[in-house]
Amino acid sequence: MIATDLDSARYVSLLSFKRDGSEAKTPVWAASVDGKIGIYTGADSYKVKRIRRNPQVRVARCDARGNVLGPWHEGTCAIVEDPAQKARILAALLQKYGWQARILNFFAAVSGSAKKRAFLAVTLR
Repeated sequence: MIATDLDSARYVSLLSFKRDGSEAKTPVWAASVDGKIGIYTGADSYKVKRIRRNPQVRVARCDARGNVLGPWHEGTCAIVEDPAQKARILAALLQKYGWQARILNFFAAVSGSAKKRAFLAVTLR
C-alpha cells in the first residue's frame, strides 16, 4: 500500500457509488493490513451492497461525523472471504483502536452481530 495520511487517521471516509452514479460517504474505522486498508461493517449494510455492484471507491481522512479532512485516494474495494485475512483485519483494528474496539467487539459477540460482519479490503491506486 502507498503510505498515506490514512495510516494514522482515526476515521476514514469510505466513498462508494450508488446505482445512479451518485456518491455515498460513510466514516469508518480502518487499519493498514497486508498492504491494504482493512475495514469491517455490517454484512447487510448499504455500503457492502454498493461495493458488490461497483468495487471502485475513494477514501480520505475524516472526523467522526464524516467531514473530510484530507485528499481523496482512489482505490478498489473487495469483500474478504478468507478467514485468515478476516482475522488479520480484526486484529489490526483491535490493536489500532484499543479498548474502544475491544468493548464494541465484546458486545458484538454477545449480541451475535459479530457473526454478521463483512470485512473489506481497499487497495489504493
